[in-house]
Order: sequence, then C-alpha cells, then structure tokens
Amino acid sequence: MNTLNVKKGDTVIVLSGKDKGKQGKVLSAAPKDGTVVVEGVNFATKHKKPRRQGEAGGIIKQETPIRACKVMRVCPKCQKPTRVKHSVSPSGEKVQVCKHCGETI
Repeated sequence: MNTLNVKKGDTVIVLSGKDKGKQGKVLSAAPKDGTVVVEGVNFATKHKKPRRQGEAGGIIKQETPIRACKVMRVCPKCQKPTRVKHSVSPSGEKVQVCKHCGETI
C-alpha cells in the first residue's frame, strides 16, 4: 500500500506538466493508485449524453486525476510549498509539521 503526503482538503501546488504552478484544493485522493484530483487542474472534455427526458446533455469539462508525486503541499501559515515532516506531539499523537516554519499542519 502506498502512502501519500497529501489528503483530501489540503492545498497543493502542481510541480510539473501543463498545469505547472497552479494551486488548488485536493478534492479526492486514491493512495492505491497514487493519484489525486485537484480543483481547477488537469481538465478533460467529456461528452455527456442525456439519460432521462428533460435532462440536458452536452460537452462538459471535468477534473481528472494527477499523479501525487507531481504535487506538493502548501503550508497554510507561511504559504510556501513544503515537504511534510512527521513527528510525535507531546500528547502522543502523530502530527505533520512544515519544514520551513515548523508549524503543525
């Protein structure tokens, strides 16, 4: 099983590809596949057929998964892209810490 350094709800920045430099929120993460879906990144055109009477069809744009290794977490405090350090807090629980500012994420 692969582990990801990002999870649903995190703010990330794209490191490479056609959307390099874009920032967005993680909508879903799939650790088994090693992919994440980021809001406003990696759009694909999808042709939607109306299934019921009165339902509209057409061409819609939709976010598609991107490899998790191509995104980096952004610290909410210092607003810098950062690697995540895992440590144990004094209360005994696992926490993630920003490598730049040392703030608990």
